[in-house]
Amino acid sequence: MPRLFFGLEIPEAIKTSLLQVKTQVAGARWQSRGQLHLTLAFLGQVEEQKVALACDLARGVTQSPFELNVQGLGCFGSPEKPKILWAGVSPENELRELQKNLATALTDNGFTLENPSFKPHITLSRFRHPAGSVASLFESHQGTLFGLMPVQDFVLYKSTPGPGGSVYTVTERFTLQP
Repeated sequence: MPRLFFGLEIPEAIKTSLLQVKTQVAGARWQSRGQLHLTLAFLGQVEEQKVALACDLARGVTQSPFELNVQGLGCFGSPEKPKILWAGVSPENELRELQKNLATALTDNGFTLENPSFKPHITLSRFRHPAGSVASLFESHQGTLFGLMPVQDFVLYKSTPGPGGSVYTVTERFTLQP
């Protein structure tokens, strides 16, 4: 069974800016260029025969294209003991609407989301215990604008475990239209 999630691709220029945040922090497992994305709906393991239904439902999501600022850093956990370091996005209104419409279509048709609460972010690093502090990164990147991200589509990713972390492959693209 494939492991799947819907998400937004990050433009290469923004990936380059985000990768410059990487520094020595105890316990940090930094995301590679190919792992940077913004998750909309994580489906987990999906039976092969249900993949087509998920794609059909995604094609039915209507939303006008919009833009996001990728700006600043945050974390899950405290800055002194982070679990995940992330870059923020704003404004969140249209993104939250897209995620809600997609999540509703999926859950109304029998899918279970593994991330039912949605906090828009781009994961930069995950931390093993003991994790070092990221407080100095917060200070140095407090208002950093990593780039303006046009959102004209979203994708279905297949996640395959690998020795350097998961490898994400785009299986289908869904164009936003009103």
